[in-house]
Amino acid sequence: MNKDCPVCGQPTEIEVGFYYGTSYVSYAISILLCVASFFVWLLTIGMSLEDNRFFYWIAVNGVFLILLQPWLMRLSRSLWISWFVKYDPDWKTNKPSDVSERMNADQANNW
Repeated sequence: MNKDCPVCGQPTEIEVGFYYGTSYVSYAISILLCVASFFVWLLTIGMSLEDNRFFYWIAVNGVFLILLQPWLMRLSRSLWISWFVKYDPDWKTNKPSDVSERMNADQANNW
């Protein structure tokens, strides 16, 4: 991920560990997708434990989530930063605020 947005210059790493919360956002979106796929499967194919349709749904849903993982990661990061950085309609003329005081270079990438 870029250190700063290439378009507006907004720092994307606001503080050390800023994106830890995106796992909660990604989890919520994944649960919504699972529930939606369950109801689509239920209405189109149906559910039954007798002929393994439920287990087929689990397998299809797992593959579906694995394929969507790059998209989910980017979406959750975009949503997370949008909740903490206010949109500036005059972003072309206003520079983003300096957040370097919140960064500790010694702790960056210290997982």
